[in-house]
Amino acid sequence: MGRKFAVEPKILFKILAYAYAEGIYSTRKIETACNRDVNFMWLLQGYKAPDHSTIARFRKGYLGKAVEDLFYQQVKYLHDLGDIQYENLFVDGTKIEANANRYTFVWKKSVNKNETKMFVKILKCIETINLEYITNFAITKETLLDDIEKVLNYLEEKRQQDKIEFVHGIGKRKTKLQKLKEELENYYERQKKYNTHNQLFDGRNSYSKTDPDATFMHMKNDHMRNSQLKPGYNVQIGVESEYVIGVGVFQDRSDATILISFLKNLQSNLRATYQNVIADSGYESEENYLYLEKNTENYYIKPQTYEKWKKKSFKNNISKRENMTYD
Repeated sequence: MGRKFAVEPKILFKILAYAYAEGIYSTRKIETACNRDVNFMWLLQGYKAPDHSTIARFRKGYLGKAVEDLFYQQVKYLHDLGDIQYENLFVDGTKIEANANRYTFVWKKSVNKNETKMFVKILKCIETINLEYITNFAITKETLLDDIEKVLNYLEEKRQQDKIEFVHGIGKRKTKLQKLKEELENYYERQKKYNTHNQLFDGRNSYSKTDPDATFMHMKNDHMRNSQLKPGYNVQIGVESEYVIGVGVFQDRSDATILISFLKNLQSNLRATYQNVIADSGYESEENYLYLEKNTENYYIKPQTYEKWKKKSFKNNISKRENMTYD
C-alpha cells in the first residue's frame, strides 16, 4: 500500500478542470488560487490546499493516462440521460501552433537527398579501401551501419598490426589509413543522424527539432500573409447536440487522411456507431467514402468541386464526365 493522498484524486481532478476552464494552467498559480479563491476552497471540501509539486505530480503521473477515459465516461453519461442519441456526428478540425521554434524544421525531402549523395561517397570510399588493402567489402543500404562498422574494425586492426600512430593538428601529415578511417567514421555518424530523422518522420514530411511530434503546416491565422509553415498539430473535434463528444490530436496536415482514424477511436471508446456523419469538403476522398459506406448508414460530405458544378460554364462544358450521358 502506498501513502495516503494529501488530497483525494477526484478532488484534484476537479481543481484542475476548473482551473483550466478559468484559463489557469501554471501549477503555482493553481496553488495560489486554492489558498485565496473561495471557489477553489469550496471544491477542496475542507482539504488543505495542495502545493504546486503535488499538482504537477498528479497531472504528469496520473491525469495523462486517465483523462481520455474520464472524458468518454462523461459522454456515455450524457447518452444515458438522453442528451446524446448517437445519431448525427458533425466533424471538423483546426490546426493549433505548437510551442516550438518555427525555424527548427527538418524536411524529409532534404534528408533523403543528402542521404543518397552520401551513400555514393561511401561506395567510393569502400572501393578505395578494397583497392588499397585488397579486400572485398560490400555495402548495402539495408545493413549500412553494420557494414561500415565491419570496415572500421578492419581498419583499426590494420592500424594496430602496422603500428601506425594517428596524428592531429596543423603541419602533421596523416597516413592514407587515417584519412580513410576518419572519412568513414564521419559517414557513420551522419548515417546515424539520418536514421534518427527517418524514425521521427514516421510517415510525415517534416518535424520540428524542438518538438519532434509537431509537423510543419499552414495555419489559418497567418499574420504575415505569406503562407508561412509553422510547427503544429491537427486537432479533430466531433460534436453532437452542441456537446463535444470526441477529440483527437494528429500529426497529419490533411483532414482527409485522418477521418478514419478519428472515427475508429471514437467507436472503440463509445462502443457505438453513428448513423449520420457530416463533414466539409476537406474530408472528401474515395477511401473515406468506402469506409463510411461500410460502417455508417448515411454520410454527408460536401464535394470539393461543388461550387464549380453550380457554374453555367461548367454545366455547358461537354468534356466534363459529370455532363456526359452514360451509354
